[in-house]
Amino acid sequence: MGVVTLDQVERQIARGFRFLRFSPDIEAAFRRDYVAERVRLAVIWGVIGTLIYDLVYFGDRTMMADVFTALVFARFLVFTPFVIACILTVRRWRNALLYDSLSVAIAVMGVTLPMLAATQSASPYLFVYQNGNSAAFLFFVIALRPRFPAVLVGLTLMCASHFTTTQMTGAFDAVTYSGIVTFYVTLSIFLAVSAYFLEQKDRQNFLNQLRAGLLYGQLERNAERDELTGLLNRRSLARICEGLWSGGKHKTVAAILLDIDHFKRFNDVHGHIEGDACLRAVSRCIRDTVDEASFVFRFGGEEMLVLSVDREPFAALAMAERIRVAIEGLAMRHRGLDDGCVTVSLGVALAAPAETTLEQLLCDADSALYEAKRMGRNTVALAGETLIDARVA
Repeated sequence: MGVVTLDQVERQIARGFRFLRFSPDIEAAFRRDYVAERVRLAVIWGVIGTLIYDLVYFGDRTMMADVFTALVFARFLVFTPFVIACILTVRRWRNALLYDSLSVAIAVMGVTLPMLAATQSASPYLFVYQNGNSAAFLFFVIALRPRFPAVLVGLTLMCASHFTTTQMTGAFDAVTYSGIVTFYVTLSIFLAVSAYFLEQKDRQNFLNQLRAGLLYGQLERNAERDELTGLLNRRSLARICEGLWSGGKHKTVAAILLDIDHFKRFNDVHGHIEGDACLRAVSRCIRDTVDEASFVFRFGGEEMLVLSVDREPFAALAMAERIRVAIEGLAMRHRGLDDGCVTVSLGVALAAPAETTLEQLLCDADSALYEAKRMGRNTVALAGETLIDARVA
């Protein structure tokens, strides 16, 4: 199951969904939202619907006295436990198809049970009694609100059940029976059309909400990223470090501050367009080199910052060295250095959050960076010590 993107949503909105179907990823997201909303209301509608259904007990006793026992059994010992089981089932297994199927089953059972008992009745009130099933049709479409295909299936089965059991009573002549059929067919058509437009509206609202959420997320991401390099910016640095320095979860935080060697000269010789391309290439190389647990920021003009937690000093130095080697391995031409290549100098500092501040950690990393430059650049230096292995571009 893929992640829905803003482009996918925009294309879906432009294309429309006449047949009440989205592209696969968006349809999957809609089904999750649909079933979450229906399950949330399942208990409410289950209680209300069952209460109304069982309150017809009083009508059963007055209009259908000769089959009253059978109706009590159907309502209280069959239908009510079945609805409770359906509610527990959809709350346990949250699946859109399961919800639709159980909704249809509840609706068909709700129509069928009282009419089955009515087939054995000689009551003179059968015409009035059978009209009560119209409430089941309305409840199915308006309250349970399954998806449109399930509505069509449910209404068809409900009509078939009602027409069959009504005919089985033998209480109605052909004209009366045709009137009953006409009424329920007309009701079903109106309900089906209403269900179609209701779901169309639900789907449009879902798309609009999904688009708004993705736009908001994109704005948040853009607000925390440098526009040129795509790295995290100073705003995100403050937010992330607030988390790193709170709660005492981390033993150490390692800061790797790096600077592109002779970058001003690169801009002077190559121009600012190539200078921007160089920054992007270096940024991409850093992101590809560090692990997923590290945060990479654009700290200044050509300065980048990597923060990593719970590392030993040699592990932090090893990461810095990997970055240095990877950038040197890009072999980006630097004509301002006698046809040398682009390199970086790196300063590494480590500290326990409980014992220092972010500002002090960055100052230590900056001091180490200056030491690396003093040693000839294209070098890694550790705050308070010098790393060994200086290389000149």
